Amino acid sequence: MDINEAILRFLEYCELDRNLSLKTVRMYGYYLGFFKQWLARSKAKNIDKKEKEQPEILVEEIDDNIIRNFRLYISHEYKNPFKGSLKRQTQNYFLVALRSFFRYLIRQKIAVVSPEMIELGKSKDRVVHFLKIKELERLMGAVETDDISGLRDKAILEVLFSTGLRVSELVSLNRSQVNIEDGEFGVIGKGGRARVVFLSDQAKESLKKYLDARKDPYQPLFLRYSGPKVKSELNVESLRISVRSIERMVEKYRKKAGILFRIGPHILRHSYATDLLTHGADLRSVQEMLGHKNISTTQIYTHVTNVRLKEIHKKFHSGNKQ
Repeated sequence: MDINEAILRFLEYCELDRNLSLKTVRMYGYYLGFFKQWLARSKAKNIDKKEKEQPEILVEEIDDNIIRNFRLYISHEYKNPFKGSLKRQTQNYFLVALRSFFRYLIRQKIAVVSPEMIELGKSKDRVVHFLKIKELERLMGAVETDDISGLRDKAILEVLFSTGLRVSELVSLNRSQVNIEDGEFGVIGKGGRARVVFLSDQAKESLKKYLDARKDPYQPLFLRYSGPKVKSELNVESLRISVRSIERMVEKYRKKAGILFRIGPHILRHSYATDLLTHGADLRSVQEMLGHKNISTTQIYTHVTNVRLKEIHKKFHSGNKQ
């Protein structure tokens, strides 16, 4: 089968049968398209230069040696024009896409290289940045709530820290979804996985103040208050605040709070998980509240157990006895 047709069928399968998000499907398309272009260039080197047409690439011809050469290319030769050499984790994204691609082809009874032959490179342990309580207090305190924009910004920060929502999940919320009285509501996260998130007392108070101050009938939970005005009530979705706007907002308050290192909205999700674990929550519960598919993803937060391990060592090790 020609690789172009195979990739197209695989992406359709991801969207229609696996019900993956459009963002995930686009990224699979990017990684496989990158591989296909590299393969075409590699194959063209061995063809007469007078040949004008692109060489046909059959997925059945892709073997272990080709995969190995591709791995060497993205590891040693390829340089991203903006970020330079690819990190090991990024290299693994290409390999994960290839493994999924070949698994699909095998299910379609097409003789291709075994996906189990594509081993992922070992990545370094990921360093998770989070805000300590004093830094969180300074960040929240940097927001002036004397107008509707300030009330919105304070509510956004409090809700992000209270729920551990991804910023993409937050901007998609509607007013009808959020039950402030009960302090909990459902969201659909990555991979279409549903979970329940909870509002702290502080988050409920900030969100209520913001919504009480709004006099509009619009459904989006958080609105933008700058930029072009809406010309038609049928286009109110354009009033929904964007991910980029929240990123700029967090950067603004980071500077006002005197936090010296750069942060983004996602650091509040990290701070949320760290806060729960520090105060005794178990890893499985945090996994469920974050919406992680695998416990291994949640284990990046186990750095917070170091403090408790130190306390246990001090309490029980015989060398510490007086």
